[in-house]
Amino acid sequence: MSQSPIIRLHADDNVVVAIQRLGAEISIDDAQVTTTMAIPRGHKIATRTIEAGEVIRKYGQIIGYASERIEPGTHVHEHNCTMGAVAHDYEYGTELRTIDYASGDAVRSFDGYRRADGRAGTRNYIAVASTVNCSATVSRYVADAFNRTDLLDEYPNIDGVIALVHGTGCGMSGSGEGFDNLERVLWGMAGHPNIGAVLMIGLGCEVFQIPAMRNKYGLDHSDRFHSMTIQGSGGTRRTLEDGVARIKEMLPLVNDVERQPIAASELSVALQCGGSDAYSGITANPALGNAADRIVAQGGTAILAETPEIYGAEHLLARRAVSREVGEKLVERVRWWEEYTARNNGEMNANPSPGNKAGGLTTILEKSLGAAAKGGTMPLAGVYHYAERVDTNGFVFMDSPGYDPASITGQVASGANVVCFTTGRGSAYGCKPSPSIKLATNTPMYDMMSEDMDINCGDIVDGEVSIEQKGGEILEEIISVASGKQTKSEALGLGDNEFVPWQIGAVM
Repeated sequence: MSQSPIIRLHADDNVVVAIQRLGAEISIDDAQVTTTMAIPRGHKIATRTIEAGEVIRKYGQIIGYASERIEPGTHVHEHNCTMGAVAHDYEYGTELRTIDYASGDAVRSFDGYRRADGRAGTRNYIAVASTVNCSATVSRYVADAFNRTDLLDEYPNIDGVIALVHGTGCGMSGSGEGFDNLERVLWGMAGHPNIGAVLMIGLGCEVFQIPAMRNKYGLDHSDRFHSMTIQGSGGTRRTLEDGVARIKEMLPLVNDVERQPIAASELSVALQCGGSDAYSGITANPALGNAADRIVAQGGTAILAETPEIYGAEHLLARRAVSREVGEKLVERVRWWEEYTARNNGEMNANPSPGNKAGGLTTILEKSLGAAAKGGTMPLAGVYHYAERVDTNGFVFMDSPGYDPASITGQVASGANVVCFTTGRGSAYGCKPSPSIKLATNTPMYDMMSEDMDINCGDIVDGEVSIEQKGGEILEEIISVASGKQTKSEALGLGDNEFVPWQIGAVM
């Protein structure tokens, strides 16, 4: 263990973090205070008197305001720390670092699949995608016909047949934000480099029509892309039989591919956190940020998302924007979220979950500052709408909710071929078609859920490794997983139910 029971994250902070549970009347020399009550592991302790209305700082940034006078040694949390308005003076591109592609790690490669369009895959799935909830069951039945039988035994290069089903596709407007989200997700998945072939199944009369979208995205019927409707096929049974027959035809073609060395510049990594705690911003998130920097230095792509979870930290990202236009696009997305939550009678500070708060996170400002650390330090090269195809290498941001399944669905649809997911409370999450690497923020949770966690980052706060060393370990794991190593969530069979397109708008 680290010698000190607390961590001070910035010289300007008026709180420190307990890295182990502390009792009352324990003198903390590093903070020069004595605790006045029991302090849970991961929670904050005031290091001086904080007057009512005064800002509370962590990471050197504002995380909230004192709702009452807080004495030194006092536990700082919901009972005495509240959210408040934070006005940022946005600066664009004032903290840009140079990307030195020749320094740091040696040029790396992974063993992946080269697709006909030139993109690189890390897995080789066949997808059965429903256009509407009405075709979800038959889509699952088609996939189950292969995954629950021996029909794939003769095709070792195929990772499985996945059903991409969801709860929308009709009862919605045929235009606007909600429709655009679903459109980008479905067609992003249909053309994803981790998917070797697609069968798209609709009902036939839904709002989301296959022919219109197929023409728009240039996905004509081919050996690797088929579409059908239940109504046009003559009902559920005939659709199931026809769907299974079509997949059988695809099997030899999809199996006829071999892994080959591909430059790490073609890695596209989704950066995600869920079930966060106070350790997230101290261990796993900055370590993943270090790995993201290494991916970018290789010429690859790192995709940060979850707009509500950069709220209060967006000004730090804007300073890294490669242009004013990129920075302003980021801020515009934050403003959209303020309006979106307001018109739905919500607020941005509603984001920290009960589990987040039990883990020591008090406000969305505090959570965001830790979450943004996943983005490393490289220049912000682009800002994208939800599930929009990422066509810029480097560190980029994609707008999405903080709800993990919806957010990652968008990141994968945008092109991410690997997911890195940090968690402090212990998220049981998997992803298909892109493998999800789970990073534990603290050792006790890692030990408790070792069958779900791929890497323990708790050894950073335990004093055993540095953030830089852990970033190197994460990079090695990304390359191994991209080359075919199975993640813990893949071994458990997770990922079939985590396809959740972000729904916006009225259900009619």
